[in-house]
Amino acid sequence: MTNKQEFSLKKFFLQWEWLLILVFLLVLAINTHLSPYFLNGAGLRDATMIFLDKAFIVFPMVMIMILRDIDISVGSTVALSSVVMATLYNNLGVPMEAAIIICLLVGALCGLINGLLIIKFKELSAVIVTLGTMILYRGLAYVILEDQASGNFPEWFSFFGWGHVAGIPFILLVFVLFAIGFTLLLHKTTFGRQIFAMGNNPTASRFSGVQVDKIKIIVFVLAGLMAAITAIFLASRMGSTRPNIATNYELDVIAMVALGGISTAGGKGRMLGAIIAIFIIGYLQYGLGLINIASQTMLVIIGILLIVSVVIPKLNLKGIFSRFVKKRNTN
Repeated sequence: MTNKQEFSLKKFFLQWEWLLILVFLLVLAINTHLSPYFLNGAGLRDATMIFLDKAFIVFPMVMIMILRDIDISVGSTVALSSVVMATLYNNLGVPMEAAIIICLLVGALCGLINGLLIIKFKELSAVIVTLGTMILYRGLAYVILEDQASGNFPEWFSFFGWGHVAGIPFILLVFVLFAIGFTLLLHKTTFGRQIFAMGNNPTASRFSGVQVDKIKIIVFVLAGLMAAITAIFLASRMGSTRPNIATNYELDVIAMVALGGISTAGGKGRMLGAIIAIFIIGYLQYGLGLINIASQTMLVIIGILLIVSVVIPKLNLKGIFSRFVKKRNTN
């Protein structure tokens, strides 16, 4: 009985999320050392308004990667959705409330197109398909708005990006609600269990009666929809939009998901890890920004994190830990 409890405890503390918590604390410590302005309650709270907009895309991307797929068109979907919203409001006189709804529909449509192409042309990988739509959606945004910016949103629209509710950033409250919803959807529903089953063995899942194509379409539609939500928060925070916004967002999102412990081979991972990774990369970028680190350097750091997060699980940390403990007991 004692051995069973000891084994369970060891297994609990060897979970990937504990390593992420240590990395998060390390990021806080390094940033605090580098900048005297970092460790400030109000600053840390309000920093979420800067980096949480892209975090909404992380939730469906977790599901996509568990399915062994990927979507690199999400940044372009953000751009197209926001450009359509701004153009409808400023050029065509559509009420802002209706423009926001259409923005969400455009995002969902982009995701639907991705999903339909992927299930229709199964011989093509999701990388190739979404690379094509990434170029397409960004190109459409340039066709609509060319190289111009579009803003002049109503005053109330800025609340999405900069508003507070009881002293808490509105975007943080919305993020928490979506985090809870997607976590329950992935880990506590039949839909979520089917996603894991498909990630482990899509062929067996199909023969077991799982509606593989339908689930893929739903997940990609969710990715497009969440990209549109990102577009709303980003346009609100910036006060305008243009076709080149959200460039490299797909890199940040995929890095957050991979760092969160979602297996690139599919069928494995937890939403909690991705949520912790959001704050690791978010506060890393915020802290580096305080000391004026160039954006190119940030890309290098995020790239390194992405590589490390993919390589470390292959190192068999449990085996290394077990050999270390055995060696200490022998000594």
